[in-house]
Amino acid sequence: MLTNFLERTRFPESLVPLQSGSAVLRKDARRSVDPTSVALSSIDEIQNRFGILQSFNEGMSLEQVFSEINGTIDLLRFERYVPTESKGQGSKAKAAVRHLYYLLRPLFPVAFRKHLQRLALRGWDSKSFPSWPVDTTTEKLMDTTWRRMLDASGLKKLPFIWFWPDGHSSACIMTHDVETKFGRDFCGEMMELERRHGIVSAFEVVPEERYAVPNSFLEEIRKGGCEVCIHGLNHDGNDFKSKELFFERAKKINAYAEEWGARGYRSPVLYRNLEWINALKFSYDLSVPNVGHLDPQPGGCCTVMPYFIGDLLELPLTTIQDYSLFNILQQRSLDLWTKQIQVIREQHGLVSFIIHPDYVQDRWATDLYDALLKHLSDLRDRERLWTALPRDVDAWWRARQAMQLVQCEGSWMIRGPEAERARVAFASLEDGKLTYSLA
Repeated sequence: MLTNFLERTRFPESLVPLQSGSAVLRKDARRSVDPTSVALSSIDEIQNRFGILQSFNEGMSLEQVFSEINGTIDLLRFERYVPTESKGQGSKAKAAVRHLYYLLRPLFPVAFRKHLQRLALRGWDSKSFPSWPVDTTTEKLMDTTWRRMLDASGLKKLPFIWFWPDGHSSACIMTHDVETKFGRDFCGEMMELERRHGIVSAFEVVPEERYAVPNSFLEEIRKGGCEVCIHGLNHDGNDFKSKELFFERAKKINAYAEEWGARGYRSPVLYRNLEWINALKFSYDLSVPNVGHLDPQPGGCCTVMPYFIGDLLELPLTTIQDYSLFNILQQRSLDLWTKQIQVIREQHGLVSFIIHPDYVQDRWATDLYDALLKHLSDLRDRERLWTALPRDVDAWWRARQAMQLVQCEGSWMIRGPEAERARVAFASLEDGKLTYSLA
C-alpha cells in the first residue's frame, strides 16, 4: 500500500516493485479516511516503529515495509498518536478552564495573559516528539521508501513529478489571523509593506462578534491582490467543545465562506479534530501545525508538505507564530524563522507563516516583519522560492494530483491539467544520499 507516497510524488504505478497483482492504490483512495487504520498509540511506539522502518529490516517483505510506512504516515499526518482527550477542546476540566479564560480574557492586561500562557506551556522544550523546531519524520519515511524502491528496481534513478510549478525549489505562503478591530485596521498597512517586497498574503477574518466586517474591508484585501479566508465563527475558543456544537457552527461558517467566496479556513488557536473537519466546505485548511509544542493543543502533523484529509487539502503551519516567538520565547530576531526556513527548504517543502496584524504594530515588530519579507523576497529571487497565495498552492496541488507521468519514445512526459507548468524530476542515490534532480 503506497497511497501516501504516490500522492506525494506522482510516481508512475507501473514502476512500483511489488508482486504481480498487488493492490497499490485504489481509485480515489485519498478520499477515504479511516481513523482506525493504525493501532500505534504511544510516542515510544512511534519512534520504535520509525527506527525499524528506517533500518531496512530484512525480516519484512517489501509489501510489509510499504504498508507499515504508509500507515505510520497516516498516524502522523492525522495526529492519531495524540491522546483523544488532547484533541479539540480537550478534557471537560480543561475545557471549563479554557472557557473561563476566554470569558475573562478581555479584562486581563496583555502582560498578565503572556504570563499565564508561559505558565501553561512550561516544559514544552523537554518534549522529544515531534522534533523541534521542525519535524520531518514523514519526509524521512518518504526517503526510506525511495531507497527501497531504488534498491528493488535495480535502476539508478526513478522519475516523479516535481513538487512545485515551473521548477520552483520550494514554496512559501504568508497568512494573517485578524483577531481584533485593532488588527483589522492595520491590515492595509501590512499589505502596503508586503507590496514593496512583491509578496501577497491571506487574511483570516472572524465573521462574528470580534469586530465589524464591512464589505469595503474585504474588498480592500481583494483589490490588494490578497485573499480572504475564514477564521472560525467568533473566536471564543469553543468551536470544538463538542461534536454537536462544531457541526452546528460549521453550517454558519460554511455560509460565510459562500458569501465571501472564501476557499480557505483556519481554526482559532489551531484547535482541531481532523475526524470532524470535513464538515467544513472549504477547498483547503490551515489549522494543523508541523509541531505543536507552543500551542494550547499539542500534536503536529510531522510533515512540511501539503496533504489531503479526504477532499480537503491541508496546508500545514511549518514555522513558529509571531505571538509565540515574541511573547512565549521572548525573542526579537529572525534567527528561529531563518533556521526553520532552511530546514523546510532542504526538504523542498512549504514554508508557511502566521503573522498577526494585531501583534506587529510596535516599531520593532514592524521592522522585524519587514526584514522577514526581505529575506523571503531574496530567497524568491536567488533560490527560486515560490511565494504564493494559499489558494494558488491549493490549485496547484490539486492539478498535480490529476497529472500522470507517462513514457513516450523512451522519455518521460507529464499529462494532465497545467502539465505545461510541471517538471519531470528524478530521485537517485549519490554517495548514499537521496538526491533529486530536474530533467
